[in-house]
Parts: sequence; structure tokens; C-alpha cells
Amino acid sequence: MKPARLHTYVLTYFLTLTLAACASSATNTTTSGIEGQVLIGPMCPVMQANIPCPDEPFQATITALDENRDKVTQFASDAQGNFKIGLKPGTYILVPEAANAMTRAGEQTVTVIEGQFVRVTLHYDSGIR
Repeated sequence: MKPARLHTYVLTYFLTLTLAACASSATNTTTSGIEGQVLIGPMCPVMQANIPCPDEPFQATITALDENRDKVTQFASDAQGNFKIGLKPGTYILVPEAANAMTRAGEQTVTVIEGQFVRVTLHYDSGIR
């Protein structure tokens, strides 16, 4: 291999490894993170006593930020509202993305502990009143 080509190959290899390490620094784990469910409610236009109107599972996109509000990752809940994302120990801010102009949910701060998946429930307001 010619020296210039070898230099390009080595540089490309090094950059690829560096980028992969940076990209996976917060999310490359299967032993700790956040899991839970996303719900939306109310689902009944008129709430009535003794008539249940439970919140329903909701498929949503969630952005996880670090303590400095830098984006760590983005993930989605499934059709049943469930999610599980591997994250290294630390404090994260979960930011539910607005599905449309009516639905919204507040941010939630979660501390991930080594060797554990912290369980959370994210609640979207449907806007139905």
C-alpha cells in the first residue's frame, strides 16, 4: 500500500473509532437506563362520577438530554406506550415531543443508577375537556 493511501486509511479508521465511542458514550449499555410507559388522557370528553375513563397508552417520541441540556438520544415508545432505553448512570431530562398542537407533556428529570433500569410514566395531556 502506498504511504499516502495508508495514511488516509489509518486516519479514516481512527476517526471512525472516535466517532463511534462518542456516539455510544451515554447509550451503549444494557445494564442501566430508563424504562416505562407513555400514557395520554383524558380520553373522555365529559368525565362522570363512577364511569371510568382511564388514560390510554400513547406512541410518542422522547428526547433525552443530559444535565447541560445537550441531546443524548431520541427514542420512541411502541404502540402500547412502552419503551426501554439503555443509558449510563447519570441524570437525564426526558423531553416528550409534541405529537400535535393539542397534545403535550411536561419534562421529567430521571437519575439512572448503575445496574438498574429506572421506571417512569410519562403523561400526555390530550387536550380533551
